[in-house]
Order: sequence, then C-alpha cells, then structure tokens
Amino acid sequence: MINRRTFSKLLGVGTSATAASLGGRQGLPAASAAAHDGSATPTMPTVAPGTHTSFDSLKQVRAGLLDVGYAEAGPAHGPVVICLHGWPYDIHSFVDVAPLLGSEGYRVIVPYLRGHGSTRFVSARTFRNAQQAVFALDIVALMDALKIEKAVLAGFDWGARTAAIVAVLWPRRCNALVSVGGYLITDREANLRPLAPKVEYAWWYQYYFATERGRLAMQDRTKRHELTRLVWDTVSPTWPFDDATFERTAAAFENPDYADIVIHNYRWRLSLAEGERRYDGIDKRLAAQPVIEVPTITLDADRDPFTAPGNGAAYRDRFTGAYDHRTLTSIGHNLPQEAPAAFAQAVVDADRL
Repeated sequence: MINRRTFSKLLGVGTSATAASLGGRQGLPAASAAAHDGSATPTMPTVAPGTHTSFDSLKQVRAGLLDVGYAEAGPAHGPVVICLHGWPYDIHSFVDVAPLLGSEGYRVIVPYLRGHGSTRFVSARTFRNAQQAVFALDIVALMDALKIEKAVLAGFDWGARTAAIVAVLWPRRCNALVSVGGYLITDREANLRPLAPKVEYAWWYQYYFATERGRLAMQDRTKRHELTRLVWDTVSPTWPFDDATFERTAAAFENPDYADIVIHNYRWRLSLAEGERRYDGIDKRLAAQPVIEVPTITLDADRDPFTAPGNGAAYRDRFTGAYDHRTLTSIGHNLPQEAPAAFAQAVVDADRL
C-alpha cells in the first residue's frame, strides 16, 4: 500500500511539491537496469497476432484498495515492464507481447484494471471511483505490493493515461514510458468544449454512457456484450480477430464492478460525475497538463479513429525527455494485440533511450 507520507504529498500537489519530491518510494529493491550496458538493441521477432491465447501465470495480490489479478511472464528477477490495458479490453491485449518481452529477460506484469477480470475491491463500502487519478494510485500500490521499485510502463487507452500519470507524479518509479495515442492525461475543462463532428462521432459511446439508457445497457449482459463487440469492430477495422479472441476478453467484463467503473469513468471525464475530494490536489495538477520528463516512445495507429492528426505533433511539447515517435500503418486502436512485435520493440527501445 502507498505509504502515508507519499499519499499526503500527492493530496497537496497544488502547492509547492515538485515531480521530483513525488518520486520513488525508498526501501524497495531496485530492478536491474535493462538497457544501458552498451549492447546492441535486440530486434523483436515477428509474431502473428493470436499466436498465444493465454498466459502461463495468473496471480492475485492485495494492493491498496484492491485485490489485483494479474498475469506475469519472464524471469522473476528481471527488469520490470508493466503493461496496462484500456477499454473495452483486458490483459489479453498483451498476450503476445508478454512472451516477447519475457524472452528478452524482462519480468512482465499485466494487471486487470479496477472493475475488470479477477481484480476486486477489498471493501464493499469503497466508492467505485474511476476518475483518472485512482488508476495510477492502483498501479503504484501494486508496485509496492510486489516490491517493484521501478518499471517501464506501457499502455494504450485507459492504460496509456494511467502510465502517463504515474510518470508525472512518480517519475522515479518509471524507467521509461510507452504511450499509444500520445498524451492522454485528461483536462476536464477542455473536455467541455466540442470537437470536430467527425471526432465526436467516434466517441458515440461516451455520450451514450452519459444517459440512463447507456448505464442500463452496460448492466445488461447481452447488451454489454454487443456494445463492446461493436466498439472492437469499429475502432480496429483492419484487425481480423475471431470470435474466440473477443470472448476471452469479454469474460473480464463479468466483473461485478465493471458497469459502475465504466460509467463513472466516462461521466467523470465529461464533468457529469464527481470524483472524491481527497484526490482534488492530484486532479488540479493533472488538469494543468504537466509535461512528462521520463524517456518516452509514443505510438500512433493510423486506422485508430482516435489518433490525432499530425504524426504526433499535437502532443510533442508534452514530452521533454528523451523521445521517439512511431506511426504504425494499417493498425487500429488495440495496437499491442494487433501489432505485438512493434509494441514490444517500442518497450525495449524506450528502455534504452
């Protein structure tokens, strides 16, 4: 669990606290540095999406407010990579990425985010909060529980946002960052302003979830299944996944808190639902769109309807450390599952920036 001193500092981030003062927790064994020994950067072998269908190791650990379910691959004492999924996805977005990184000596941790899969709230009384800050707090609590001092953080969608927030608030816990879609930290005030109609169209489900009909749909197993499948089909138009691939992930949506977490997340972004006051200090800092100083590789997918135009130019100024950007052609939103070798390569390369 996050220690009280670190948590107290976070609640006061609107004052004079700096990114450095919010850095790593002391007393945890450091993961070995993977990539600065002067050796050549390994090239990930080509692997077809769907080569792997399951993880060898699934575990549970008490971490903060949660009992976290997670997959693990690679050597137990290797440098750590934490891979973070988005919505409507789960840990299987990294089912081909994890063995690639494991074969290079990385210890790969792939957690179910709150409300997904086997991750559960420890207390029935805990508010099912899905504002952006809590996911980052969950990941730091997970790192503490697993005694991981530092890791490469890599994710897409909700996972990219979560990884970026950890990189901002705890830079000494983050060796490097891989972010699909660039800079995704939410500014709720900016979210009140309309976007171009074509962009708004891609976000149809966000507005649906703002209604009672949307909430009821997410609670209904059949309608939830149909809705999430529709999102898969539309945001990854070139990915020929089969029914079994979708069903493996859809099983994670049976979590009893899934509907509450999804609805709160999207309503919170639109300022239609409040978070918890104890995170106000964090929210204030994140709303200012702070720069990310850790080494970063951003990935864009050219068939993802949410990819910003300009080949990364829209968010380039948010990354002030060592940096690289890559655009993948004929790839959609679920980039790590659609292009596992390219995602794994970005992780290895980011660790060497």
